[in-house]
Amino acid sequence: MIRISQLKLPVTHKKSDLEKKIYTTLKISSSDLLTWHIEKKSLDARKKPNLFYVYTIAANVQNEKRIIKKNRNKNITIKEENDSYHCTPAGTHVLTYRPVVIGTGPAGLFCGYALARMGYRPILLERGASMEERQKDVQDFWETGKLNPESNVQFGEGGAGTFSDGKLNTMVKDKFGYNRRVLETFVKFGAPAEILYLQKPHIGTDKLADVVKNMRLEIERLGGEVRFGVRLDSLNIKNTGNGDSKKLESINVTDRFLGKAEVIECDRLILAIGHSARDTFLSLNESGVMMQPKSFAIGVRVEHSQEMIGRNQYGELYKALPTADYKLTHQTKDGRGVYSFCMCPGGCVVNASSEKGMLAVNGMSDYLRDGINANSAIVVTVGVEDFDGTDALAGMRFQRKWEKKAFDAAGGKIPVQLFGDFKKNVVSKEFGNVRPQTKGETAFANVREILPGEVADSIEEGITAFEKKINGYSRDDTLLLGIESRTSSPVKIVRDDTMQSNIKGLYPCGEGAGYAGGITSAAMDGIKTAIKITGGK
Repeated sequence: MIRISQLKLPVTHKKSDLEKKIYTTLKISSSDLLTWHIEKKSLDARKKPNLFYVYTIAANVQNEKRIIKKNRNKNITIKEENDSYHCTPAGTHVLTYRPVVIGTGPAGLFCGYALARMGYRPILLERGASMEERQKDVQDFWETGKLNPESNVQFGEGGAGTFSDGKLNTMVKDKFGYNRRVLETFVKFGAPAEILYLQKPHIGTDKLADVVKNMRLEIERLGGEVRFGVRLDSLNIKNTGNGDSKKLESINVTDRFLGKAEVIECDRLILAIGHSARDTFLSLNESGVMMQPKSFAIGVRVEHSQEMIGRNQYGELYKALPTADYKLTHQTKDGRGVYSFCMCPGGCVVNASSEKGMLAVNGMSDYLRDGINANSAIVVTVGVEDFDGTDALAGMRFQRKWEKKAFDAAGGKIPVQLFGDFKKNVVSKEFGNVRPQTKGETAFANVREILPGEVADSIEEGITAFEKKINGYSRDDTLLLGIESRTSSPVKIVRDDTMQSNIKGLYPCGEGAGYAGGITSAAMDGIKTAIKITGGK
């Protein structure tokens, strides 16, 4: 098979144009081209209004060696058979007990799926509800404001990423092909096949929900067990007799559906608890699990007209192209970094709270990204120097402090403020041309006051600076909604080269443990953990 890279065509091209480009590039006739498929597709919008799609193509041709020989072009190469990652499940370690996975977000779900494929019949425990019930609980919260602390945007099958844009791009280095494996698995269970080649793949909340459910059903078919409404309460640990070394013996859980406590014997526990399991962080800290405070970012969600973003990014062709996104960064005069995070084209802002009396927001898009607004987090990194204390849970307390201010500012509704009023430090009275698109009610409040002063100042400076990159970004009627406080975990659960914590048999995993930053990287970490536990590949 031949690989052709850097094939560039105008964005208005047809499929037949791409096929003709393959013929001319390889200097072959149509009869020489047996099959072909897209490996990568990206949009080059650097020289507006001249926009191009750039492709990498894999082509199966007649007389491959002859064609390669006559094409002395660095963009035409042989595609090696081992370029794609193929996994043959094969665990080598014999385990005393079935491995237990806490959490069914991307890390837990992919870890459980890998273990099930290798025949280890894992037990997955999820404090939240199944996808079907979780969707009902979340919708009820958005409509009534009545929060279920155990089943919400943060807790439940699929994890926090389910109610997001479903973005699958990652910056993690991936020499073993785990990224490709994650994408192929998503497609196997119902995601669009285009995620295998798009530069910025995404699934969308509406499709991701079904994909997650289908993965769970396959884990069960392979002998795994998935239990919902079961919360990890504490660990039972014993000394090994080897110095200060300690080992996991069993776990204590509560099944809220059965209304009873239970002890589960366990010597391989995967902690894929997500970034919002604050009661679990407390319990782990009390059990002597080694943890550290970790920096993260906080800020606001901003909303603009999607049409404005589209025209800025693509010009008059914006309607014919995928919904436009953006990525922005700025270094403030005080040295803080301000940047866009988890940008949701054509999406909405959601009330993502998980604790009563506290409020946090996130962004969400469906697959089509066809909403009238674009939203993104605009955030500033905070660390130990900003927290009250240096202990492992200082960052978590910091989050809670500002989330309580956000809740109080608008009586539990999402606080919203126009950027012009944010700069003046006054509560807004009416909307301009941009109206909030949210899941959950909003109310005018002083968003500036639900942020640390230096963060608010940095956000103002950053949004003002972003005007140079996107015309209209700092309009006075730009909407700011807060608080965006769950960008990543506030703690890091320390693990060694075997991926175990200081408690042997305990495997911290994914974003909640501080080792990932999004759906794909969390899923990859789940796969790596399963392989480390079993000696598989």
